[in-house]
Amino acid sequence: MSRFKLYTKSILIPVIIGGIVGFIISNSIDYNSLQKPILAPPGIIFQIIWTMLYILMGVSYGILKEQSLVDSKTKLIYYAQLFVNALWSIIFFTLKLRLFAFLWIIILDAIVIAMIINFYQKNKLSGLLQLPYLIWTVFASYLNLSIYLLNN
Repeated sequence: MSRFKLYTKSILIPVIIGGIVGFIISNSIDYNSLQKPILAPPGIIFQIIWTMLYILMGVSYGILKEQSLVDSKTKLIYYAQLFVNALWSIIFFTLKLRLFAFLWIIILDAIVIAMIINFYQKNKLSGLLQLPYLIWTVFASYLNLSIYLLNN
């Protein structure tokens, strides 16, 4: 597979998953009507940040694939975090199970940490590219818990 095709595929997978989830939850998003903590960004920021994070995920995974560093453990961690990430939005926005969503995002935080460690051990740049994702998911965890507490 050419380098271009490899990176295109690696980037498109998380971007498409994010887009599908965005479509699924689009009629359920009530972010603007919720009481939010002081550090809560405007809703439009989420689309921008998540698009950038999905691109970074794809580039990071593409680096490992290009260097033939993807083993079964790496693949499992990577796709597990995509799955857990996708379900969080559905749990939080569509099902409105905000406390369960907080517990779910803690699982996501742990998987992202495991992914960073796994990627970093194979290729430092690949691991480092995931640090913004971890920072954002930890921040999202704070927002999730705060929104749950402020709206119950």
